[in-house]
Amino acid sequence: MKVDIHDSWKPFLQEEFEKEYFKNLVSFVKSEYKNFKCFPSGNQIFNAFNHCHFNDVRVVIIGQDPYHGVGQANGLCFSVNDNIVHPPSLINIFKEVESDLGIPYPKSGNLLRWANQGVLLLNATLTVRAHQAGSHQKKGWEIFTDAVISLISKNKKDVVFLLWGGFAKQKVKLIDNKKHHVLESGHPSPLSANRGYWFDNKHFSKTNFLLEQVDLGLIEW
Repeated sequence: MKVDIHDSWKPFLQEEFEKEYFKNLVSFVKSEYKNFKCFPSGNQIFNAFNHCHFNDVRVVIIGQDPYHGVGQANGLCFSVNDNIVHPPSLINIFKEVESDLGIPYPKSGNLLRWANQGVLLLNATLTVRAHQAGSHQKKGWEIFTDAVISLISKNKKDVVFLLWGGFAKQKVKLIDNKKHHVLESGHPSPLSANRGYWFDNKHFSKTNFLLEQVDLGLIEW
């Protein structure tokens, strides 16, 4: 697995790439992709970084695991490729955007349009074996993505971190909330949303308000 990541991230992540855990992770991922069907495709593993350059990061959304169905994952958390049926969590995200901002429900579930505006759509684990949720967890990806969150916290300011659900909320310890903004809510999955922990969180309008206060511009959600 070639670490095909945008140059803007390399000064901050080169040290991670040289650590033993990352070398072991690369070996594991290479073996998995050689012997099993895995997602996303190899050239999309670092899509979150390649479409949201370090200097452009304004918002971070943290997911857990890539989608494990055929054609779904594209390297951005909660996002699916064009012409793919929207998964339940993504449906609820779009419903909240619609309710919060009055933006019509979109046809495409591809969130590249968010990433290209400075929204880092970061899964804690960047790969998965087909039809086996969580199959690449605890192999080193979480160490790497925790390092990413920490370096953003350390080297930037006024980033809005959106922590949805219990797993994402655990990452708050990596974020300096004196320099950054943290918005928390329940997860957009039906289990959480239908219990009243997701809808009406207004995270999209709140994020734009916070960005506007520091002249970082609005996200076109």
